[in-house]
Amino acid sequence: MNQATPPPDRDGGRAAPGRTTPPDATADAVPRGPAPAEARTVVDTERLGRLLGDPGLTWFVDRVRQRMARGRPLTGSVTLSDPEESQRRAAERLLGRAPRASGSLGIRLDTVDEILRRSGVSPGGLAAAVVALAGPVVLHAETRNKEERAWEEAYSPLSILDAELAHWAERIRADGLVRRLARTPEAAAPLVEAAVRALRALPASPPTSRATFAARNLSGAHALDEGTPLATLVLSGIRCLTGFPDGSGARWRREAWASAGLLKDDLSSTVLTLNLRGTPALDWLADAGEPAVLTLRSLTGRAPVASVPPTRTVHICENPAVLSAAAHTLGRACPPMVCLQGQPSAAALTLLRDQSAQGARLLYHGDFDWGGVRIATALARSVPWRPWRYTAAAYRAAVTAVPEAPNLTGPPAATPWDPALAVALAECGVRVEEETVLDDLLTDLGAGPR
Repeated sequence: MNQATPPPDRDGGRAAPGRTTPPDATADAVPRGPAPAEARTVVDTERLGRLLGDPGLTWFVDRVRQRMARGRPLTGSVTLSDPEESQRRAAERLLGRAPRASGSLGIRLDTVDEILRRSGVSPGGLAAAVVALAGPVVLHAETRNKEERAWEEAYSPLSILDAELAHWAERIRADGLVRRLARTPEAAAPLVEAAVRALRALPASPPTSRATFAARNLSGAHALDEGTPLATLVLSGIRCLTGFPDGSGARWRREAWASAGLLKDDLSSTVLTLNLRGTPALDWLADAGEPAVLTLRSLTGRAPVASVPPTRTVHICENPAVLSAAAHTLGRACPPMVCLQGQPSAAALTLLRDQSAQGARLLYHGDFDWGGVRIATALARSVPWRPWRYTAAAYRAAVTAVPEAPNLTGPPAATPWDPALAVALAECGVRVEEETVLDDLLTDLGAGPR
C-alpha cells in the first residue's frame, strides 16, 4: 500500500494524512534508538495519537522514555503486573490482537517498533514516535553531568578560604551538608558565597552581636538567625576555625558562636576572676580576696577594666573549684587568677588578650584529658600562654599519685606546647582532673611570683 494513502482504521474509515516532523534533538535532549537522520523522518501524528496516545498506553510510553533516558536499546519486553481493563484494550488495539485475559500485560518493544515502521506511522520507529508524541528525552547521564558541573560552580567560593579552613571546605563537599541545606546548586551558590564571606570576616575582634555582624557583612541582621541554612553552615565553619568541640543544645551553640566573637548579647558572656584590679569594684573585691564576675560589656568599654598586676603574671585555670579554693585558702594573698569555666568565653578571651597585650605573662593549667587539651589548644589560638604544671612530667607524677583515676574518653588531640603530654596521655590512658592536683596548684599560688 502507498504510504501517502493511510490504511483503513478500526472503524472502517480513512485516517486523515496529517503528518509532522518530531522536534529536533538537542545536546541535552535526544532520542535514542534510530540514527539522527531517521529521527527526523516524517511522523503521522494523527495516526500515532490513535496508536500510542491512548491513556491506556501512558504506562508503556513512560517505560520507553525511561529506557531511552538511560541510553538502553529498545528491545525485549515491558510488563505491567496488574493492568486495568482499559490498559488491556489499548494494548489490543496497538498490537491488533487480544493479549491474555488475565495476569500481567507484556508488550514487546521490537513488535511495536515494527508496527510503527511498516504502517508508515513512524518510519523512524518507536524512539522517533515517542519523541514526536511526548517530546525530547533527556539522558540521565547528561543530566547528572550538567548538575555536577552546577554543584562545582556553587562550591567555587570555597577555594578562596585560608588554609585553616581548607579541611572544612573538603569535609562539607564530602559529607553533603550543603546539598542537604540547599537541595539544588542554584540555591547552594548564594549560600556558599555568603558563608565564605562571613567566615573570612571571623573571628570578630572586638566581639560583637551576631545581628550586628550579619547586618555589616551579610544580607541583613537576621541572616544568621538560629535555624537558617546559612547559620548552620557558618557555625560548622566556626567550629573548624576555633577548634570548638562537639556538643548540642542552645548553650553549646551560643558558646560555639562566641568562640569566634559572635555573641547573643554583651551581658551573657562572662569571665570569673580573682584579685584583678583596675576599677573601684575590682579593687574592693581584691582587698577582700573575693572572686569577681566580669561581663563582656564591661570589658569592651572605653576604659580598661583590669590593669596588669605588678608581678605581670596571671594564672589561668579551667575549673571554678580551683579559683574558689584559692580564694578560700589564700584570699587577698593569692596572685591574680582567671577561670575559663570550660571553653573560653568571649569575655575570657577579651580579658586575656588585653592582659597579654599589656605585657602580662599567662600561665595555664587544665584537666589532664582530651577535652582539657582541646580547651588549652583553643585558648592558644587567641593568646600566648605557658604551661602551669600542664606538661607530660606533671601528668605522669599526678597519675602515680592517683591510683584509681578514671579512664580517658574521646578522640586524642595534639599538645603543641609539650608534644610528650599527648604521648603520656595515650600511654597511661587515665584522666586527672584539676581538683585532684589542687594541693600542688595552691602551693604554687601561695609561693608568690615565680
